[in-house]
Amino acid sequence: MKPILYLFLVALLFVSCKQSTKEPKETSVTTKVPEVTTVASFTGQQVTGVTVTTTGRIFVNFPRWRKGVTTSVLELGENIKEPFPTKEWNSWEIGDKVAMHKFIGVQSVVASEDKLYVLDTRSPLFQEVLDAPRVFVFNLITKALEHTYILTENAYHANSYINDLRVDKKNNKIYFTDSGNSGLVILDLKTETFHRVLDEHSSTAAEQGYLTFTDGKWMNTVHSDGIALDTKNDKLYYHALTGYSLYSIPTKALGVEDELDLEKAVTLEAKTSAPDGMIFDKNGNLYYADLENNKIMYREPNGSVHILLEGDKVRWADTFSIYDNHLYYTNSRINEVTADISEMEFTLHKIALPIN
Repeated sequence: MKPILYLFLVALLFVSCKQSTKEPKETSVTTKVPEVTTVASFTGQQVTGVTVTTTGRIFVNFPRWRKGVTTSVLELGENIKEPFPTKEWNSWEIGDKVAMHKFIGVQSVVASEDKLYVLDTRSPLFQEVLDAPRVFVFNLITKALEHTYILTENAYHANSYINDLRVDKKNNKIYFTDSGNSGLVILDLKTETFHRVLDEHSSTAAEQGYLTFTDGKWMNTVHSDGIALDTKNDKLYYHALTGYSLYSIPTKALGVEDELDLEKAVTLEAKTSAPDGMIFDKNGNLYYADLENNKIMYREPNGSVHILLEGDKVRWADTFSIYDNHLYYTNSRINEVTADISEMEFTLHKIALPIN
């Protein structure tokens, strides 16, 4: 064999061996945009709350932030939209005399086991509370009112706006946020007594008086708003709406009588986007909105944060509920509302959860 040919073959063999030992190249994978399903739409009626029962029944609510609210609590079914529990319960209008068995200003609905908890701020038009805020508890099977828990004077302020709730079956309590006057409220279901904690505390207070959107600033100061219960780790999470700090506190600390000891138990979990409602899934992921950027985010137990959805299908993702591995969320479009909403469409969507 000629020396030149021999050297050429040796060089070729060397290059071939070197290539065979290389790490395989990474292939770029395009993340599939999750499919969003529109569950319902409401023209001229600003939906905020949503809850889905363990059997798939869907309930939404419409706060009385203006005149013309036709229904406070609505059950959605196949081709039906029915006032719950009756039309009479939903018949109150601004200017009417306050009635015990009528909804005044429903801000949140939460299904737990076979019951529906309806949170009534009793604060129409964001004005002072007409009478005490309360929670109506209905039997989902019979639609009968089973109980009414009325907040006592020590649990709220005249300008309170009791915003959202979580039912803690393990500790037999209900936790509430107050977005009108910063603080948390605890209802002991065993003794039926209310207790207010972290009143005007830095963790429950708004950090600023506005949010920033592409078309300008939304001017408002909203305190403790979003609330989520981590049942695996027995921790309650909460967040001011106009703020960027996510806090938590062990549920056992909420039974401490000494306020200073309770305050010491508060933990700043993370700096986040500004959200409205929040919810945990069964894997410990926390879902919340990035209101200012039309996104829905989720935070894994290890602290990593991901985008679940972004774009024009997210327009102030207000409240979340989880059923059949889907996240249900309402678009309340709060920052877009100026005056008349009669032609505006507000929607309820669902999207598949990420597989862990």
